[in-house]
Amino acid sequence: MSSVAPADQAVSPPPDERPKAGRTLPVNLRQSGIYIAFGLIVALFAVLTDGQLMSPQNISNIIVQNSYILILSIGMILIIIGGHIDLSVGSVVAVTGAIAAVLMVNHNVPWPIAIVLTLLAGAAIGAWQGYWIAYFGIPAFIVTLAGMLVFRALTLTILGNQGIGPFPDEVRTIANGFLSGYLGNVGLGPLGGADLFTLLVALVLVGGYVAYGWRNRQGRVGYGQKVEPFTVFALKNALAVVVVMFMAVQLARFKNMPWVLVLLGVLVLGSTLVMNRAVFGRHVYALGGNLLAAQLSGIKVKSVSFWLFVNMGVLSAVAGIVFAGRLNQAGPTAGNMFELDAIAAAFIGGAAVQGGVGKVIGAITGGLIMGVINNGMSLLGAPSERVMLIKGLVLLAAVAFDIWAKRRSGTAR
Repeated sequence: MSSVAPADQAVSPPPDERPKAGRTLPVNLRQSGIYIAFGLIVALFAVLTDGQLMSPQNISNIIVQNSYILILSIGMILIIIGGHIDLSVGSVVAVTGAIAAVLMVNHNVPWPIAIVLTLLAGAAIGAWQGYWIAYFGIPAFIVTLAGMLVFRALTLTILGNQGIGPFPDEVRTIANGFLSGYLGNVGLGPLGGADLFTLLVALVLVGGYVAYGWRNRQGRVGYGQKVEPFTVFALKNALAVVVVMFMAVQLARFKNMPWVLVLLGVLVLGSTLVMNRAVFGRHVYALGGNLLAAQLSGIKVKSVSFWLFVNMGVLSAVAGIVFAGRLNQAGPTAGNMFELDAIAAAFIGGAAVQGGVGKVIGAITGGLIMGVINNGMSLLGAPSERVMLIKGLVLLAAVAFDIWAKRRSGTAR
C-alpha cells in the first residue's frame, strides 16, 4: 500500500542529492587554481634562488627564451579545445625556419617579403594537415604524427643537413631586441630609472583588464547569473595588477619591453577576442564539448577543424621565425620537442583532455610555469634529468587536478 507524506512534512532528498553544505569555496579552483599554482611556484624559486629569479634581467630572459613556446601554446590550446591534438608543431617550426633562412640568406629576398612567404608556407602546411583531419576523417593524432616525420625530413632536405645564417638584423631584433625609450626614463627612487613608455603600456593593460572584468561581472549580475563575491573579485584583480606592474617595472628597469613581448601580446589579445567574442570561438568550444550536438546544431564542424589547423600552421611559422632569429640561424634540429612543451603548457594551463575547456591566458600561464621551472632549476644548477622529472610531475598533477575538479563538480564524462 502506498503512503503519502503529509503536506506539512518536509521530504528529505536522497543521500546523493542532499545539498553539500560547507563544500562551496569562494574561489573556483578549476578556473583559478593555475594562477595560484603559478604564484606559489614563482615564490618558491624566488626564495630558493635568493631573489635571482625576480631580477630585471632574469625576468626579461624568461620571456624572451620561452617566447616561441608561448606562441605555440596559443594555437595548441585552440586545437585542444576543439578536441584535437597536434604533434607536428616542432617540425613545422623547423621547416618554416628553414624556408625563411633560404629566402633571406641564400636568395636575398627582402625580409618583409620573406616573412610573408614563410607565414603563407605555414598556412599551407596547416591547410594540408587540416584537410586530412577535417574532410578525409583521419584522426589528428595520426595526421600530425605523420607530419612530424614528413616536415622534419623536409627540413633536412631544405637545409642540406646544415645550419643556414646569419639572419638580417631586423629579424634578429624581433626575437632578441627591445623597444627604444620613446618617452625617456622616469625615476623610481631606490630602484633607479625605468622606461616610462613600458610603464604606461602596463598601466593601460591593467586598466583595461580591470574594466573588462568589471563589465563581465555586471553583465552576469544583470542576467541573474551567479558571480563570485565582490571581495574575491577585488582581491583577484588587485593581485593581477600587482603582478603585471611588478613585471613591467622590472622590464622597464632592464632594457625596456622586448619586441617579442609586443608580438606575443597582440597574438594573445587577438586570440582571446576570437575565442570569447566571435562566433568562430563559440563554435570551437561547441566542437570540443560535444561533437554530435555541434553537428546537430548546424555548426560546420569540418570547416572549424580545418581553420584551427591553418591557424596552428601560421603560429608555428611565427614561432619558427622567432626561434631562428634568436639563434641567428636555421638548424636541422630546431623545434625538437617543442610540441611536447606546447601541449604541456595547454594542459597545465587548464585545457581538458576531452576538449571543450580552456583559455588562451591559461595556456600562456602554463607556458610561463614551464619557463620558470626551467629557469629556476638552471639557476640552482640542477641537472637536465631533474628538470624533466619536475616538468613531468607538474604536467601529471595538472591533468589529475582537472579530472578531480570535474568529478567534484559532477561534470566528469
